[in-house]
Amino acid sequence: MRLRNAAVAAFAAIALAVSLPGSAMAAVGEFRYSYADADGYEHPGLLFYPPSGECLNLPGADSDELDAAYAPKNGTRSIAQVYLGADCQGPSFLLRPGGGATERLQVRSVVFS
Repeated sequence: MRLRNAAVAAFAAIALAVSLPGSAMAAVGEFRYSYADADGYEHPGLLFYPPSGECLNLPGADSDELDAAYAPKNGTRSIAQVYLGADCQGPSFLLRPGGGATERLQVRSVVFS
């Protein structure tokens, strides 16, 4: 009897695990920004289908030694909270889906809802 109960419990646990969606969700779309390299040349930045709920440092502007990125454009279907500091620290600003900001808004990191 105990073996049968254990087998039923194991089967139920496996069925539950298989039926649950994965925990890694992505913000559908793309997030664009601009940044300048050490020589002052402007480059485009892009996050394509970025993960949701995870702080992302923006490549090209991800440390205090580099200039901050600017002019973020949220082309995803999620709200993007952009931060002036790396690791989602410091002042922040919300960008609605499809929204963007001017070159005056400087950012180093972002998290998507």
